[in-house]
Amino acid sequence: MAKTRAQRKAEQRRRASQGVPAQRDSESRAQHRTQAPESADVVEAELAEAGVDVPAPRHEPEPDPAADVPSPAPSRADVGRPDQAEESGARISRRARKQEEREKRARAKESERRRAPKEAAPERRRGAVIAFFISCWAELTKVQWPDRETLVQASAVTVLFIAVAAAYLGTLDSIFNFLVQNLL
Repeated sequence: MAKTRAQRKAEQRRRASQGVPAQRDSESRAQHRTQAPESADVVEAELAEAGVDVPAPRHEPEPDPAADVPSPAPSRADVGRPDQAEESGARISRRARKQEEREKRARAKESERRRAPKEAAPERRRGAVIAFFISCWAELTKVQWPDRETLVQASAVTVLFIAVAAAYLGTLDSIFNFLVQNLL
């Protein structure tokens, strides 16, 4: 469920009151996201290696830090007015409730039908050549074609590389041709 603007502001105020910095620079955010907390086993093993007397483990459940944080109050848009809910529940007739249940079941059935895996259409028998061209066409529709600027740039790089390679190979060819002609 998406949070309302008021809920997001309440969370920001709560974080600010707890001393969490509102904005971090990109480097510290990236570093924060990649840090993995050490497990209790690792800390206990390091303390044991250092020679510290580690007390026996307690079997008491540790308090959940998220349990202390109160959840933001739901917005009126999500809940509605309390007096409306009571009035509308009393006014709904049995026939209307049954109609709503039928509609809910129909929506659930439709949703289930849409989620069900679709049966593959039977593939028609074609010749090998036609099947090859059809598969080629299907692959060409998946290609992400470059725009004009990218095409010109890639073509220029290719032509430049070919020119450099041709000059290099031509120079080597003339040198070896000269050496072979003079040795024979």
